[in-house]
Formats: sequence, structure tokens, C-alpha cells
Amino acid sequence: MNSPADFEAQANRVAGYGPVHHEEMDSPYYLSNSAFDALRHVLHDVGGQPALPVKYEEKVEEDWEMSTYVTCECLGWRGVWNSEERRRAENDLGATLYFGLPYYARWITVAAKTLINKGLITPDELSAKIDEVRARTAGGTAAGGRS
Repeated sequence: MNSPADFEAQANRVAGYGPVHHEEMDSPYYLSNSAFDALRHVLHDVGGQPALPVKYEEKVEEDWEMSTYVTCECLGWRGVWNSEERRRAENDLGATLYFGLPYYARWITVAAKTLINKGLITPDELSAKIDEVRARTAGGTAAGGRS
């Protein structure tokens, strides 16, 4: 990379690369070193970065976590996305959200964003459904929402 600006430009260029939506390339495929570096440098690639030791603890999934898992699997089954799109969307949340949200909270966040971005639901429909679920679960406290 010549400069941070070059890296940023390449990172922005490859941000749209994905398993489903991608830029067609003629054969033989050619990637510059800077494009290759940008492709390799995704949020989830934390190899070589210092990490804190994490204590392993047995954890039973909560109801909302299992519901999120099933919902996301159904979205895949219905053709809304595939697992690679979900993973990429998680990486695209940015470091603050990626590391700040619990595992399945990232899944449900990117599911909502994907449904809205693909025009399958509107933000108003999502808000109405969230309100409905909160009311049904006594203010949302059972699902980890605000009380």
C-alpha cells in the first residue's frame, strides 16, 4: 500500500464484493497487491492482534437467541440471504457494534438491516412489529428489551 488513502480507496472498492453481489472479472483474474490487501483486511480477520484470555463457560441459549437462530435460518431457506451474506453483513457493522453486541444480537441486527435494504420490509413495519412483541412480552423485559 502506498498510503492510508490508497488503502481506504481499495477497501471502499471491495466493500461491495460478496458471494452474491460481485463485480464481474475477465479471465485471467488480476488483483493488484493493494486490492488483495484490502480484500484480506476485514473486521473479522483479527489474526495477530492481541486478545485477552476468555474463560470458557457453559451457557444455555436463551429463548430469544434460539428464536433469532431459527429466524435467520428460515431467511436463508426462503432465499433472502445465505450464511456468507450474513457473516459479511456482521463484519460490515463496524468494530463498535461487532464487538459490542452479543453473538445473536449481531445476527438479528443484520437480519433487520438486510430485510430493510432488500425492500422486504419497511422501517415502519419493523418498528410496529418490535412494539407488538414488546407489548406481548410485558414491555420487552422477557426478550431483553427496555422496560
